[in-house]
Amino acid sequence: MAKTVLVINSGSSSIKYQLVDLETGEGIASGLVEKIGEPIDGHYKYEYNGEKHELTEKIDTHEQGLKRVLGFFDEYGPKLDEAGIVGVGHRVVQGGATFTAPALVTDATIADVRRLATLAPLHNGPEAQGAEVMRSLMPDIPQVFVFDTSFFSQLPAASYTYALNKEVADKYQIRRYGAHGTSHEFVSATVPSVVGKDAEGLKQIVLHIGNGASASAELSGKPLDTSMGLTPLEGLVMGSRTGDIDPAVAFYLQRNADMDVDQLDDLFNKRSGMMGMTGFGDMREVHRLIAEGDDNAKLALDVYIHRIVSYIGAYAAQLGGVDVITFTAGVGENDEIVRRMVCEKLAPFGVKLDQEKNDTRSKEARVISTPDSSIIIAIVPTNEELAIARKTAKIAADGVDEYGNKVAA
Repeated sequence: MAKTVLVINSGSSSIKYQLVDLETGEGIASGLVEKIGEPIDGHYKYEYNGEKHELTEKIDTHEQGLKRVLGFFDEYGPKLDEAGIVGVGHRVVQGGATFTAPALVTDATIADVRRLATLAPLHNGPEAQGAEVMRSLMPDIPQVFVFDTSFFSQLPAASYTYALNKEVADKYQIRRYGAHGTSHEFVSATVPSVVGKDAEGLKQIVLHIGNGASASAELSGKPLDTSMGLTPLEGLVMGSRTGDIDPAVAFYLQRNADMDVDQLDDLFNKRSGMMGMTGFGDMREVHRLIAEGDDNAKLALDVYIHRIVSYIGAYAAQLGGVDVITFTAGVGENDEIVRRMVCEKLAPFGVKLDQEKNDTRSKEARVISTPDSSIIIAIVPTNEELAIARKTAKIAADGVDEYGNKVAA
């Protein structure tokens, strides 16, 4: 019998889920629950064996949504009690300094995840709630928290420390935590086999570019730096986030535009980035505007590329050179224009892109630079669900996590 893990990603008003086959790495069944707790009807999607099922109904709570999802498995297959399920893995955005590795879901770890919601108010609360509900619905199956920040807990102190008053920083746990760590870890661990080089000593830059975007530098598979900071706002230009911005902009707008904290939060996180500059967060729409002669969209794309290349330069200096630059996530994997523009900026340093390989769509991990390129350019599709599933399965098999929490007998 195949072994599987059910991966859950609980948001404030949505739940994404996927049943992962540990042997093949493939998603057997997957779906989405939307508009939980909203006054309008919610929506369910469920996909299995090439068939799609949808349902519209009012969804008041996460518990109601997850009960319906488990019902879909029973109704449409595969039945979870026959699918070899060994655990349920829960994605959590913020583990703070508390969680440097995955942890079993217990009363204590649920409380810790909720406490860390001060660092990720939109994410940790719903993620703790989703785990609590699933623990009650499937009490005999090990439940595991997997944290986006864990990989970057290994950052050097010089990288994660802000030049902020030490007493304030220590009291309020202000430091660089990073995000997308599960993706960066998965991709950087996959790269050596893709490029045919040993992981030891390999100098990598990983560009996780989607609606949310982050860059990281890895040496021998260990993180040296990453672009996201205390929150996912810092770093690259994103679909709706500013990325790097002078923090005094917030003071200026408070004083001159009478904006309060909530308005600034909304402006920086939801109404800026490509959305704020062009009206669209989707890069395909930005390219369409550029093709139609929209100079504003062209400037926005130039800003987007400028920021990526600036991080590449900074990380190349920190690493003392670069062996591989890898693109991943929605834009990174599928946008040949962005990849070409980045590599054109790097051409003076000997980077040579194979245009035919760059323009070819594929779901396979691959090299898209020429053999004589000074730096290997690669695409590695990320698979955070598989990474979460593997970490969950390991704890389920070991019977204990790194904190001494044991799987119930």
